[in-house]
Amino acid sequence: MRIITGLAIVLLLGGCRTKGKNDAPPQQMGANQPALSVEAYIVKPQSLDDLVEVPGSILPFESTEIHPEVSGRIVLLNVNEGNFVNKGALLAKIYDGDLQAQLKKLEVQLDIAKQNEKRSAQLLKIQGISQADYDLSLLNVNNINADIEITKADISKTVILAPFSGKLGLKNISPGAFVTPTTVITTIGQVDQLKLQFTVPEKYGSELKKGQDIQFSVDGSQKVFHANIAASEIAIAEDTRSLMVRAVIKGQDADLIPGAFAKVKIVMGATDDAIMIPNSAIVPLGRKKQSFLYRAGKAVPIDITTGIRDSSNVQVLTGINAGDTLLTTGLLFLRPGIDVKISKITPEIEGGKGDGAH
Repeated sequence: MRIITGLAIVLLLGGCRTKGKNDAPPQQMGANQPALSVEAYIVKPQSLDDLVEVPGSILPFESTEIHPEVSGRIVLLNVNEGNFVNKGALLAKIYDGDLQAQLKKLEVQLDIAKQNEKRSAQLLKIQGISQADYDLSLLNVNNINADIEITKADISKTVILAPFSGKLGLKNISPGAFVTPTTVITTIGQVDQLKLQFTVPEKYGSELKKGQDIQFSVDGSQKVFHANIAASEIAIAEDTRSLMVRAVIKGQDADLIPGAFAKVKIVMGATDDAIMIPNSAIVPLGRKKQSFLYRAGKAVPIDITTGIRDSSNVQVLTGINAGDTLLTTGLLFLRPGIDVKISKITPEIEGGKGDGAH
């Protein structure tokens, strides 16, 4: 019995000693943690272009479908696909034999009506007929003249001419086809001069000026092309909240084909003191954004607002100033007030000076 009691006392005393060694105060444990090693960047002002990138389309300067004005059978088709034609060139002719016959009939009627009008005028001089009878003969002459003009206008509608100088597209009919005003004979486009059409967000609508130079590129070409803004729509589209803009492309190039997709770049403005930081240095917190600055050996969180962004960097509008030391690594381990040690200072952020884009 004495042996058992002695062993219990020994075990109890040993457990108390172990507990006393391991239960150090939390403050003492935290104080022994080493400072977190991080990299930093000394914030510097940079030049920055406010660059807007939007999609666009290349268009002919003028373009239209060729439709006949009247129905009828095509007796002549002069559409050489892909060829350039001058304004007024004959493209097609519709059968007009019935109209020509009608015109000859009216011309004969006009000759007879004129003779009757002359006789009536002579009889009126000797009071052989009344003024009303003469007026009827004169009215008949005028009516036939009007019918002749109408018939000539109908005949002219059977002749289909090029509305302007341009390049013809593919023809959609063959000689002998019966056409109506809804039939598309071919298309024509003025491709020696091209236009660029695109839309911009409504907030930039008031900043665009007539004659302003813009840049664009197309797939399959490494060239950078230029155009001048010519006009914009009179109102912002309600469904997209954007403004339609058209520009005239400078010069001619075989790489530019009407209908092609274009990547449009518009410089809205420039600043020489923009604060740019790496995208990776931003910590999103719900609707807020934070970054960490180095101050007196501590990591200090700062709320920021951002502006223009590119592939690697973002502009900071508020929260960070030139000369601040921005922490760029270890963000997942940073806590407000944690001790940090700078292992490396990056001289330039990735990308250096460059354009921002929306």
